[in-house]
Amino acid sequence: MKILCVGAHQDDNEFRVGGITQKWVKAGYEVRFLSMCNGDGGHHIMTPEETTKRRAGESAKVAEYLGIRYDVWSDVHDCTLMADLETRERLIRYIREFNPDLIVAHRPNDYHADHRASAQLVQDASYILTVPHTCPDVPAMRYMPVIVYNEDTFRYPPFEPTFIVELTEEEMERKLDIADFNVSQVYEWLPYTYGETVPEGKEERREFLRGIKITDKTTDEEILATKSGYEARFAKTASRHRQALIERYGEEKGKKIRYAEAFMLSEYGKQPDEELVNKLFYL
Repeated sequence: MKILCVGAHQDDNEFRVGGITQKWVKAGYEVRFLSMCNGDGGHHIMTPEETTKRRAGESAKVAEYLGIRYDVWSDVHDCTLMADLETRERLIRYIREFNPDLIVAHRPNDYHADHRASAQLVQDASYILTVPHTCPDVPAMRYMPVIVYNEDTFRYPPFEPTFIVELTEEEMERKLDIADFNVSQVYEWLPYTYGETVPEGKEERREFLRGIKITDKTTDEEILATKSGYEARFAKTASRHRQALIERYGEEKGKKIRYAEAFMLSEYGKQPDEELVNKLFYL
């Protein structure tokens, strides 16, 4: 299987699909991350040029660690992505060249203009992927891929998980490793935006990144009330969508799952049967 994860920025994919990507790679699937912007807006001290170079290095570490390909559209500046015809055709060509079975994308109702534009571009490209006379220099796909949205917390309309996937503790730890590679974001830019103070030492930074340690005694209410730390951030999906986990994995197991990633099926792509769903999500 081929999986394409389309994010507006570097770290969008890491934080939303960094767990299930490990399952895909382990199953032998070919996975690509695409960042549609170059990341140059994501810092308060470095110049845009310095930020772009540094973030490209961080993304290269993520790609090597996960065993995936990571593409960045280096000519698109942060906060400038537009759902225009030129960019749509660029995305159509990119998707056709890879020919994925599954695309993971942002939802169209998101806080960031780049996220919304990225989502709109995926939607606008979806059907046209199969139209031969559009972008005829790249062969049209015979069928549209399955398209899903990654999780967000916006309420109008709310995110409703179609598929929810358990992450093991080991997969969560590796997801923390992935976050740790994004030094310019998790230890510099994002703490600056939140007004947080970051410790200097490597071990101290890792504990800052983790925040609270989730145990079997930590309640969903406690996790959802936690304001910082990436372990709680990655645990909140399971806490928010506990009923979906119970419906998928059964009451006994579903109540105990600590970490998960959730996806909402888009009507713009292929509608998968149960066999394909299991191949894509429940490996």
